[in-house]
Amino acid sequence: MTTLVNGQLTDSLAVSDRGLQYGDGVWETIPISFSCPILLDKHLERLKWGCKALNLQGLDEALLREEIAYFTKDVGHSILKIIITRGSGGRGYSSQGLSFPTRLLSLHNVPQGIHAYRRHGISVQFCDTRLAHNPQLSGFKHLNRLEQVLARSELSDKFQEGIVCDIEGNVIEGTMSNLFLISHQKIITPLLDQCGIKGIMRAYIISLLDKKNIDLIEREVSIDDVESADGLFFSNSVIGLWPVAQLNNKAFDYKENTFSSDVIKFLQNNIYKLETHLPLSS
Repeated sequence: MTTLVNGQLTDSLAVSDRGLQYGDGVWETIPISFSCPILLDKHLERLKWGCKALNLQGLDEALLREEIAYFTKDVGHSILKIIITRGSGGRGYSSQGLSFPTRLLSLHNVPQGIHAYRRHGISVQFCDTRLAHNPQLSGFKHLNRLEQVLARSELSDKFQEGIVCDIEGNVIEGTMSNLFLISHQKIITPLLDQCGIKGIMRAYIISLLDKKNIDLIEREVSIDDVESADGLFFSNSVIGLWPVAQLNNKAFDYKENTFSSDVIKFLQNNIYKLETHLPLSS
């Protein structure tokens, strides 16, 4: 792993940094394709949204963009992670007077199995861990991810993703991704106004469905909705789109020339074109 901290090639971070002390910061994960960060503007928009929500001041976007361009130059395929913390401060929660955030960029290998799971689908289970409601922190990626860590720890090796509910039992998302249901020739995705991440790939998929005039509904989703769906798929910026082949004891069969298979193929083709900088299909 190669790391850039405040413009310097180093893997060291001050012990007093509030990202370490309190999880006081935000982050983004962006796939890199031939030195091009995919959907960079959208990721930086969410990063700035998170900074505003946390009242984290002093981020220099122009400088950050320069560092991203320098850091990803001559990179073929990789994963860029950006972390912005409030910077270093004394003991205690008060952030008064702190206006020099820490910028941390790191490059990572593309995880193995991504493309195979796109083709063949994944096996998933429901997780017992529940997400608390906090509208002030929902939508963007802040550094407090213990709920996701706990949910992810429930998965055995035979499951590639887990479905996580909120404290009221509503289905929200995967442990690391957003969830979509295919049901009665409509696409449904959980409402994320109380908790959960509003993924960049989620928004991109919604825009593709809109252009294709495919009905997309954002609403509360129950466990019964998931179990009775015609198909399921997960998305995030790194994995793209993974169809669900198996949910507990239920198998999903995406037969050729059905609504489910056509939608998944359409979305995957356009995600592939996005990743390889090819013109999008209609």
